[in-house]
Amino acid sequence: MTNPLLSDWDTPFDLPPFDDITDADFEPAMEAALADARANVAAIADSPDEPTFANTIEALEEADALLSKVLGVFYNLAGADANETREALQRKFSPQLAAYSSDILLNADLFARIDALWEAREDLDLSDEQARLLMITRRRFVRAGALLEGEDRDRYRAVMERLAVLGTEFTQNLLADERSWHMELNEADLEGLPDFAIDAARAAGEDKGVGGPVVTLSRSLITPFLASSPKRELRRKAYEAYVSRGANGGKTDNRAIAAEILKLREERAKLLGYDSFAAYKLETEMAGTPEAVEDLLNKVWTPARAAALADAEALEAMLHADGHTGPLEPWDWHYYSGKRRQELHDLDEAKVKPYLQLDRMIDAAFGVANRLFGLEFAPLDVTPYHPDVRVWEVTRGGEHVAVFMGDYFARGSKRSGAWCSAMRSQSRLGGDKFPIVTNVCNFAKPEKGKPALLSWDDARTLFHEFGHALHQMLSDVTYESLSGTSVARDFVELPSQLYEHWLEVPEVLGEYATHAQTGEPIPADMLDRLIGASTYDAGFATVEYVASALVDLAFHRGSAPADPMQKQAEVLESIGMPRAIRMRHATPHFAHVFSGDGYSSGYYSYMWSEVMDEDAFAAFKEAGGAFDPEVAKSLEDNILSKGGTVEADALYVRFRGKMPEVEALLKGRGLIAAQ
Repeated sequence: MTNPLLSDWDTPFDLPPFDDITDADFEPAMEAALADARANVAAIADSPDEPTFANTIEALEEADALLSKVLGVFYNLAGADANETREALQRKFSPQLAAYSSDILLNADLFARIDALWEAREDLDLSDEQARLLMITRRRFVRAGALLEGEDRDRYRAVMERLAVLGTEFTQNLLADERSWHMELNEADLEGLPDFAIDAARAAGEDKGVGGPVVTLSRSLITPFLASSPKRELRRKAYEAYVSRGANGGKTDNRAIAAEILKLREERAKLLGYDSFAAYKLETEMAGTPEAVEDLLNKVWTPARAAALADAEALEAMLHADGHTGPLEPWDWHYYSGKRRQELHDLDEAKVKPYLQLDRMIDAAFGVANRLFGLEFAPLDVTPYHPDVRVWEVTRGGEHVAVFMGDYFARGSKRSGAWCSAMRSQSRLGGDKFPIVTNVCNFAKPEKGKPALLSWDDARTLFHEFGHALHQMLSDVTYESLSGTSVARDFVELPSQLYEHWLEVPEVLGEYATHAQTGEPIPADMLDRLIGASTYDAGFATVEYVASALVDLAFHRGSAPADPMQKQAEVLESIGMPRAIRMRHATPHFAHVFSGDGYSSGYYSYMWSEVMDEDAFAAFKEAGGAFDPEVAKSLEDNILSKGGTVEADALYVRFRGKMPEVEALLKGRGLIAAQ
């Protein structure tokens, strides 16, 4: 029987035929695709013909097309709908793919062809995009050890293969801890919880096969529980379980894995001639150096910490007024902050949430994209990879642009967090390839027959991930290596964080925030209060984030710590971490940093991008409104469509005229007064 993963797909827009694909298909498809890619690369490296841009650089772009096709399906499922078979395959594939990558990047004959083109680049008559691709390709090889020789080359290969294994183990351990824990609630334990949280707890209990409501480690369930349960001991139990992920001892404990990863990253950087992994990693980012990152984070830390300490004092007074002695604890913050928010802004989440229906917020994200960029979204009648997934065709002016998938609900088979991925990225080499883009979230699934309701943070997450999706969908480049989100890590968050701003545009909420039962639009006074409270608790949010970024930087800036947990404690003590706030991501569950290299030494990048996104949205305000067509066109032309074809700072300056200062971020977060 033909393996569906290796066949041409006679499906709408070449979508994977999920009905026909079984787990048994992945391993033989991987083997065949890997062999095909190896053969294609060998043909390039061993060619007797003189190297040309077409027979070397462009040929490399297409060499692993079949492998990308197979892995695009597999890794989407492994992250969003894992099972034991897929997890075992991940563990098996990781070292194989790392070895394949090393075989390419350390192929001396292949690099010689690339290097010859680089030396002759002035005579090749390359377009700007081709010149950029040549530079990035050569840089990628050099930064992956192409100039190493002998034992250093062999050791580098071994380090990379081991890192691939460890990253997979870290991710799977975290998922196992998240999947295995839940706290059963009796009817008395539901006291104080709003109806939406009770419904979500009952739905989670049904999903776990328990006869009643439960709290799980899904953020969309545990956060409203922490914010509304008056039972302090239950809050403590749930909170400690959440922050202990990856640090519970036994086979899923991630602490030793984190230590080994940091040691290997340091060795990798030194093999390549860098003082530290942070120096290596940041060289190609907008920040450029660890010093620049530290400077940004410190400028934000001081006012954020001051705001958080002032808030903590007010919350502790509320704790004492409730008859509790002792200091404010981390499991108290959400509860008393929610009460204080209601007092200061007259906002009760139980009353706000019915206006933030998932379906209407999806409509809002689509509606904004239509007004800004002319995109239209129509449901597609196809079989997705999971029954919860929804699929749309994206068009503009009647022309196909992309396929967009939304996978919004939490489940035990899905890793935590939210992300955007592309099963296929946009490119034009060898014919137009339109993107297939997925947003994955972990919103609480409602009881059957009830509408899904979002918190304000959930709605921001939806808009954030859709901003990433737009970066993929509006990409207009020739080469996949430069497509969509293939940009500097501290630039990749600009489109996503910028898109969050449209959630706060009054006319957007005025149209799409409608009550789940009555259909009435959100009252004007509630809308004003909601937007007015958008920077409430900014001290807390900024402190927990910046602390994580500073620990990440410290891990990678000097010698790798023998005990990362001790190093984490030392960093937090040195910066004066407020007692009642923990890092957003403690080391054992810091997946951004330890599941792979993506955000290692780079967790700061959300904040670097936020400096730009605040300034970028100001461009719309200065032009007269959030939907100014000329600014929207400039945003698409200069940023969203360009991918990595131009340096990130040059793209931003084309859009805005100059780079912004950190004050834009501080004003946006309400940490300093707007002038």
